[in-house]
Amino acid sequence: MEEQHPWTRYVAIGDSFTEGIGDPEPDSPGGNRGWADRVAEVLGHNKDDFAYANLAIRGRLLNQVQAEQLEPALELKPDLISVSAGGNDIIRPGSDPDEVAARVDTLVAGLRRDGATVILFTGPDIGMTPVLSRMRGKVAIYNENIRAIAQRHDAVVADMWSLRELADPRMWAPDRLHFSPVGHHTVARMVLNALNVANELEPFKPEPLPPRRWRRARVEDMGWAREHFMPWVLRRIRHQSSGDNITAKRPGF
Repeated sequence: MEEQHPWTRYVAIGDSFTEGIGDPEPDSPGGNRGWADRVAEVLGHNKDDFAYANLAIRGRLLNQVQAEQLEPALELKPDLISVSAGGNDIIRPGSDPDEVAARVDTLVAGLRRDGATVILFTGPDIGMTPVLSRMRGKVAIYNENIRAIAQRHDAVVADMWSLRELADPRMWAPDRLHFSPVGHHTVARMVLNALNVANELEPFKPEPLPPRRWRRARVEDMGWAREHFMPWVLRRIRHQSSGDNITAKRPGF
């Protein structure tokens, strides 16, 4: 399918979500594919002059994205920029979704400086997750701010909150914090739809999972907490990041 859209230079910025964590692919730069790579693959189909860069780094907070990725992104002269930042701030104890959104507003104003189309993301509905569900109200408030920011700056909203498919456990990686390959694929389809770009990505229609016995489910939850959740908590206590010493996987065109 030959895609008809106006963009030729796409830059993705943000954190682990945009880096593609949870979607391992040894043949991709950095060893992860992710939704942004998948979107770029469709946008670049039959466009010899299409260019794509991905500056996102796992663990980055909003201020770090602003300080480290804004100017390098603009220097690439993109006409399309996706930004997903602030999620790592929102899930921290004591964070204020209105204050985080105010900083997102400043970031988006900078990204729109040269007239590029900007894609913003709402956070997914985390009500079904075992630990993050308590932050659902904060995410909902943050999302309403994101929609207002998008309207103010004429940006495109990629609405993960309304993506009901994300309630399926198979959409999530084993750490339950990042998307699986199927999850990234689903997000890519949603982003392309938000951009009104026709594509041939097949929708994922999961069949219901068979019910798990209580004991097995509890053992799996304990294993997840030991392997994924506790290390995440310890990094927060020690002020460490999973992105320490990590560089962007696609720093330029």
